[in-house]
Amino acid sequence: MKRPNLYILLLFFLLLLPFGQTTANGNDSIRLSLLTCAPGEEIYSLFGHTAIRYEDPANGIDAVFNYGLFSFNTPNFIFRFSLGETDYQLGATDYAHFAAEYAFDGRSVWQQTLNLSKEEKAELIRLLQENYRPENRVYRYNFFYDNCATRPRDKIEESIIGKVIYPSESQDGSRSFRDIVHQYCKGHPWARFGIDLCIGSEADRPITQRQMMFAPFYLMDAFAGAQIANDSIQRPLVSDKALIVDAVSDEEEGGWMPTPLQCSLLLFILTAAATIYSLRKRTGLWGVDLVLFGTAGIVGCVLAFLALFSEHPAVSSNFLLLVFHPGQLLFLPYIIYCVRKGKKCWYLTLNLIVLTLFIVLFPLIPQRFDFAVVPLALCLLIRSASNLILTSKKK
Repeated sequence: MKRPNLYILLLFFLLLLPFGQTTANGNDSIRLSLLTCAPGEEIYSLFGHTAIRYEDPANGIDAVFNYGLFSFNTPNFIFRFSLGETDYQLGATDYAHFAAEYAFDGRSVWQQTLNLSKEEKAELIRLLQENYRPENRVYRYNFFYDNCATRPRDKIEESIIGKVIYPSESQDGSRSFRDIVHQYCKGHPWARFGIDLCIGSEADRPITQRQMMFAPFYLMDAFAGAQIANDSIQRPLVSDKALIVDAVSDEEEGGWMPTPLQCSLLLFILTAAATIYSLRKRTGLWGVDLVLFGTAGIVGCVLAFLALFSEHPAVSSNFLLLVFHPGQLLFLPYIIYCVRKGKKCWYLTLNLIVLTLFIVLFPLIPQRFDFAVVPLALCLLIRSASNLILTSKKK
């Protein structure tokens, strides 16, 4: 969720600092906070970001621990990301540099001061130090289950003597992963469309409040009402909240861009017009079929690859494979051959049946689809039907 930058890493200073002595002297000036950053415009920053701030004025420390570092320059980054094998790492940077970057990007930052005891502060610092060691800082990133928001939460919980009780923890099932994705993709229809294509029915299952914390602002809200319970004594997890970077997003007025639904409807109209023309002229339009079925097959190969080989749990069981599947590409030469020769194609018959069932049963399929998929499926359906009509007339 956070792009890589030229951070000033506090490697030796942070790892070697004698925290034990500071705690022993009773210095209570140390402050640890959860930082929540506003979303950005890039697709990997649409959901915001989370980090942990560590302040120790006595030792001149004001650092930010950030579990969101990655690099696009990593070999085979896109391929590894699609497989769910992306490695992120914990980084540390000076707070002033961190705040300046977000202010420059027009992204506000909220700080929640953690209400920790001296022992809990010392333990959290120790955990962060240990996690920051070169051999420990890299972790296998998972967008929904192990990311830059869940890692800070887990470390904070691990440092606490007692248990963190979140508000309304029993009220689970009010949202799904897809609901939250749609919430943060508002205003970015193409990003939403692309994500909806890739994630399957698993993303539509009701999730618990804890699972919702993969999104930074859900984590911030959960922390705001959380209590630390220890020996029947409770205290708030957060003692104070402040807006520490008040930035105004510099949104540029971009030109009009068609939405996926508008594009798919236009494609359907053009395909329907071409199909009517071909039926009247009693001629096959194999060029149109080449583009439509070829594109559907390429998309299907990507979806099948994700469903079969990716470690992302939410991309399996994708019912869009009924429309976009590798068979559209695999049998494309046979489709074109039948269209050009005027022969009846058994594959188009099967395709027509499957696509008809998909359209008819669309509301009953246990997966939410972007409605732009419907005109695309109809394009494939009418091309299959028209070719069958033409070959039957010739017979």
